[in-house]
Amino acid sequence: MHFLSDELEDYVALHSENEPELLAQLNKETYQKILQPRMLSGHFQGRVLSMLSKIIHPKNVLEIGTYTGYATLCMAEGLAENGAIDTIDVNEELVDFQRKYFDRSDWGNQIIQHLGSAIDIIPTLNKKYDLVFIDADKDNYINYFHLVVPIMNKGGIILSDNVLWSGKVLEEVKPNDKTTKLIMEYNELLKNDSRVETVLLPIRDGLTVSRIK
Repeated sequence: MHFLSDELEDYVALHSENEPELLAQLNKETYQKILQPRMLSGHFQGRVLSMLSKIIHPKNVLEIGTYTGYATLCMAEGLAENGAIDTIDVNEELVDFQRKYFDRSDWGNQIIQHLGSAIDIIPTLNKKYDLVFIDADKDNYINYFHLVVPIMNKGGIILSDNVLWSGKVLEEVKPNDKTTKLIMEYNELLKNDSRVETVLLPIRDGLTVSRIK
Protein backbone atom coordinates (compact mmCIF):
# COMPACT_ATOMS: atom_id res chain seq x y z
CA MET A 1 0.00 0.00 0.00
CA HIS A 2 1.23 3.49 -0.90
CA PHE A 3 0.11 5.93 1.78
CA LEU A 4 1.22 8.91 -0.32
CA SER A 5 1.18 9.34 -4.06
CA ASP A 6 4.50 9.07 -5.88
CA GLU A 7 4.26 12.77 -6.69
CA LEU A 8 3.77 13.74 -3.05
CA GLU A 9 6.59 11.44 -1.92
CA ASP A 10 8.86 13.11 -4.49
CA TYR A 11 7.83 16.55 -3.19
CA VAL A 12 8.55 15.53 0.41
CA ALA A 13 12.02 14.25 -0.52
CA LEU A 14 12.75 17.31 -2.65
CA HIS A 15 11.97 19.63 0.26
CA SER A 16 13.95 17.65 2.82
CA GLU A 17 17.71 17.61 3.35
CA ASN A 18 19.63 16.20 0.39
CA GLU A 19 20.79 12.59 0.49
CA PRO A 20 24.57 12.49 1.16
CA GLU A 21 26.62 11.25 -1.79
CA LEU A 22 27.94 8.15 0.02
CA LEU A 23 24.40 7.10 0.88
CA ALA A 24 23.26 7.72 -2.69
CA GLN A 25 26.00 5.34 -3.84
CA LEU A 26 24.97 2.78 -1.20
CA ASN A 27 21.36 3.12 -2.27
CA LYS A 28 22.25 2.57 -5.93
CA GLU A 29 24.51 -0.44 -5.30
CA THR A 30 21.92 -2.05 -3.03
CA TYR A 31 19.34 -1.87 -5.82
CA GLN A 32 21.86 -3.22 -8.32
CA LYS A 33 23.24 -6.14 -6.33
CA ILE A 34 21.22 -7.06 -3.24
CA LEU A 35 17.97 -8.98 -2.90
CA GLN A 36 14.89 -7.14 -1.59
CA PRO A 37 16.26 -3.60 -2.02
CA ARG A 38 12.94 -2.15 -0.81
CA MET A 39 14.15 -3.00 2.69
CA LEU A 40 16.51 -0.01 2.41
CA SER A 41 15.44 2.97 4.52
CA GLY A 42 15.99 5.34 1.60
CA HIS A 43 16.41 9.09 1.26
CA PHE A 44 13.46 10.52 3.21
CA GLN A 45 13.33 8.04 6.08
CA GLY A 46 17.12 8.17 6.23
CA ARG A 47 17.00 11.93 6.74
CA VAL A 48 14.40 11.41 9.48
CA LEU A 49 16.74 8.94 11.23
CA SER A 50 19.63 11.35 10.83
CA MET A 51 17.65 14.27 12.27
CA LEU A 52 16.44 12.24 15.25
CA SER A 53 19.96 11.04 15.97
CA LYS A 54 21.32 14.58 15.78
CA ILE A 55 18.63 15.74 18.22
CA ILE A 56 19.33 12.87 20.64
CA HIS A 57 23.13 13.01 20.14
CA PRO A 58 23.47 9.44 21.43
CA LYS A 59 26.56 7.94 22.98
CA ASN A 60 25.41 4.38 22.30
CA VAL A 61 23.10 3.21 19.52
CA LEU A 62 21.74 -0.30 19.02
CA GLU A 63 20.43 -1.33 15.61
CA ILE A 64 18.56 -4.62 15.22
CA GLY A 65 18.66 -5.43 11.52
CA THR A 66 21.55 -3.92 9.56
CA TYR A 67 20.67 -4.96 5.99
CA THR A 68 23.18 -2.99 3.84
CA GLY A 69 23.93 -0.36 6.49
CA TYR A 70 22.03 2.64 5.12
CA ALA A 71 20.12 3.39 8.33
CA THR A 72 23.28 2.67 10.34
CA LEU A 73 25.13 5.47 8.58
CA CYS A 74 22.17 7.83 8.93
CA MET A 75 22.10 7.35 12.71
CA ALA A 76 25.89 7.63 12.88
CA GLU A 77 25.58 11.25 11.75
CA GLY A 78 24.32 12.20 15.21
CA LEU A 79 26.73 10.13 17.31
CA ALA A 80 28.55 11.72 20.21
CA GLU A 81 32.28 12.13 19.59
CA ASN A 82 33.12 8.99 21.56
CA GLY A 83 29.88 7.21 20.64
CA ALA A 84 29.37 3.80 19.04
CA ILE A 85 26.76 1.83 17.14
CA ASP A 86 26.22 -1.87 17.75
CA THR A 87 24.43 -3.24 14.71
CA ILE A 88 23.13 -6.81 14.49
CA ASP A 89 22.22 -8.90 11.47
CA VAL A 90 21.93 -12.60 10.65
CA ASN A 91 23.01 -12.37 7.00
CA GLU A 92 26.67 -13.29 6.73
CA GLU A 93 26.71 -12.46 3.01
CA LEU A 94 26.13 -8.76 3.73
CA VAL A 95 28.91 -8.24 6.29
CA ASP A 96 31.62 -7.23 3.81
CA PHE A 97 29.19 -5.04 1.85
CA GLN A 98 28.25 -3.19 5.03
CA ARG A 99 31.86 -2.79 6.12
CA LYS A 100 32.90 -1.35 2.77
CA TYR A 101 30.52 1.56 3.22
CA PHE A 102 31.10 1.92 6.95
CA ASP A 103 34.84 2.31 6.32
CA ARG A 104 34.23 4.87 3.59
CA SER A 105 32.30 7.00 6.07
CA ASP A 106 33.57 9.17 8.94
CA TRP A 107 32.30 6.65 11.50
CA GLY A 108 33.85 3.36 10.42
CA ASN A 109 35.71 2.82 13.70
CA GLN A 110 32.56 3.62 15.69
CA ILE A 111 30.36 0.99 14.04
CA ILE A 112 30.55 -2.52 15.54
CA GLN A 113 29.02 -5.33 13.50
CA HIS A 114 27.49 -8.35 15.22
CA LEU A 115 26.59 -11.43 13.20
CA GLY A 116 23.91 -13.73 14.56
CA SER A 117 20.58 -13.77 16.35
CA ALA A 118 19.72 -10.53 18.13
CA ILE A 119 17.87 -12.57 20.76
CA ASP A 120 21.20 -14.17 21.69
CA ILE A 121 23.46 -11.14 21.16
CA ILE A 122 21.55 -8.40 22.99
CA PRO A 123 21.96 -9.98 26.46
CA THR A 124 25.76 -10.00 25.93
CA LEU A 125 25.99 -6.25 25.28
CA ASN A 126 27.19 -4.57 28.45
CA LYS A 127 26.00 -1.05 27.63
CA LYS A 128 23.21 1.42 28.21
CA TYR A 129 21.66 2.79 25.02
CA ASP A 130 20.27 6.20 24.10
CA LEU A 131 18.84 5.16 20.74
CA VAL A 132 17.60 1.80 19.45
CA PHE A 133 16.32 1.06 15.94
CA ILE A 134 14.28 -2.14 15.54
CA ASP A 135 14.06 -3.18 11.89
CA ALA A 136 14.58 -6.93 11.72
CA ASP A 137 12.27 -9.97 11.62
CA LYS A 138 8.82 -8.73 12.60
CA ASP A 139 7.88 -11.93 14.43
CA ASN A 140 10.39 -11.05 17.16
CA TYR A 141 9.55 -7.34 17.62
CA ILE A 142 7.87 -7.98 20.98
CA ASN A 143 10.85 -10.03 22.17
CA TYR A 144 13.29 -7.33 21.03
CA PHE A 145 11.31 -4.65 22.82
CA HIS A 146 11.35 -6.48 26.13
CA LEU A 147 15.09 -7.11 25.76
CA VAL A 148 16.03 -3.51 25.01
CA VAL A 149 13.86 -1.56 27.45
CA PRO A 150 15.97 -2.61 30.50
CA ILE A 151 19.21 -1.53 28.79
CA MET A 152 18.00 1.93 27.78
CA ASN A 153 18.85 5.17 29.52
CA LYS A 154 15.94 7.22 30.83
CA GLY A 155 14.70 9.43 28.03
CA GLY A 156 16.17 7.09 25.44
CA ILE A 157 14.35 6.52 22.16
CA ILE A 158 13.25 3.25 20.55
CA LEU A 159 12.43 3.50 16.84
CA SER A 160 10.37 0.66 15.33
CA ASP A 161 10.05 0.33 11.55
CA ASN A 162 7.31 -1.19 9.36
CA VAL A 163 4.62 -0.88 12.02
CA LEU A 164 1.87 -0.18 9.44
CA TRP A 165 2.86 -3.32 7.51
CA SER A 166 1.68 -2.12 4.09
CA GLY A 167 -1.69 -1.19 5.56
CA LYS A 168 -2.46 -4.76 6.64
CA VAL A 169 -3.03 -3.50 10.20
CA LEU A 170 -6.35 -2.07 8.93
CA GLU A 171 -7.50 -5.17 7.09
CA GLU A 172 -9.17 -8.34 8.28
CA VAL A 173 -6.28 -10.59 9.26
CA LYS A 174 -6.15 -13.95 7.54
CA PRO A 175 -5.98 -16.92 9.95
CA ASN A 176 -2.52 -17.95 8.73
CA ASP A 177 -1.07 -14.40 8.76
CA LYS A 178 0.98 -14.64 11.94
CA THR A 179 3.20 -11.66 11.17
CA THR A 180 0.39 -9.12 10.81
CA LYS A 181 -1.14 -10.34 14.07
CA LEU A 182 2.20 -9.87 15.84
CA ILE A 183 2.70 -6.38 14.37
CA MET A 184 -0.74 -5.40 15.65
CA GLU A 185 0.06 -6.86 19.09
CA TYR A 186 3.34 -4.95 19.06
CA ASN A 187 1.59 -1.67 18.26
CA GLU A 188 -0.81 -2.27 21.16
CA LEU A 189 2.13 -3.03 23.44
CA LEU A 190 3.88 0.24 22.55
CA LYS A 191 0.66 2.18 23.12
CA ASN A 192 -0.09 0.63 26.50
CA ASP A 193 3.27 -0.23 28.11
CA SER A 194 3.71 2.14 31.05
CA ARG A 195 7.50 2.25 30.57
CA VAL A 196 7.27 4.23 27.34
CA GLU A 197 5.37 7.05 25.68
CA THR A 198 4.78 6.48 21.99
CA VAL A 199 3.83 8.26 18.78
CA LEU A 200 3.34 6.38 15.51
CA LEU A 201 4.46 8.37 12.48
CA PRO A 202 3.01 7.52 9.03
CA ILE A 203 6.46 7.65 7.41
CA ARG A 204 6.90 5.13 4.59
CA ASP A 205 5.64 1.85 6.11
CA GLY A 206 5.17 3.33 9.58
CA LEU A 207 7.83 4.44 12.10
CA THR A 208 7.08 4.44 15.81
CA VAL A 209 8.98 6.68 18.22
CA SER A 210 8.88 5.42 21.80
CA ARG A 211 10.52 7.35 24.65
CA ILE A 212 11.65 5.64 27.85
CA LYS A 213 9.99 7.31 30.83
